[in-house]
Amino acid sequence: MNIEGHLQSIKESLEEIEEAIKKGIEFRQRTIGFHTSVSACDMLEALLHKLGLVSPGFVVKHDWFNSMKKVKEKIVMEFPKKEKIITLMQEIEKQRNLLCYGKPKSKETIAEVIRKFNELKGVFVGAGLNEIEG
Repeated sequence: MNIEGHLQSIKESLEEIEEAIKKGIEFRQRTIGFHTSVSACDMLEALLHKLGLVSPGFVVKHDWFNSMKKVKEKIVMEFPKKEKIITLMQEIEKQRNLLCYGKPKSKETIAEVIRKFNELKGVFVGAGLNEIEG
């Protein structure tokens, strides 16, 4: 996918997250789990494409972030804020399947995922992905 495709997907996910917040995060935990994870991957791909570090066919898979070994195998390139980005993506991914497929979680648990996602979004902007600002 090209940068524009990723940016459109990010926009869609951000809209879904915002709608879930308006409806009540405790009623939309699956939406939060899915869209924070997929959007994080889209942001990473968009940044890597923007920096010219990967080919258009390169795909970041959310489940890589369940294993530091897998992340080190797949994300070998250097880029701004790499360690912080990977750390936050791993923290979001730890909660993804629990939110998407598990029993209802507390409002605080879901809110923490949103907080980490918003922090991650800010890190991506700081790393040069200004297109997602706002």
